Amino acid sequence: MDKVDWRSLAAALTSMPEDEVKRLLDVEMATRRRVGIVRRLHQRYTMLRSARERAELMARLGV
Repeated sequence: MDKVDWRSLAAALTSMPEDEVKRLLDVEMATRRRVGIVRRLHQRYTMLRSARERAELMARLGV
């Protein structure tokens, strides 16, 4: 996703899986390093990761 702004990225993020968001975060950190984009990608990534981890914990509890 070259030369992307936050508006176009935000529209696409809602349907992206955790691994794709992480890849975008890694690419942004390795290339353009825009603080606002990194912050928002990280927020989305941690939200997805947290939901996955919570579901895994609940599955281990049998809930």
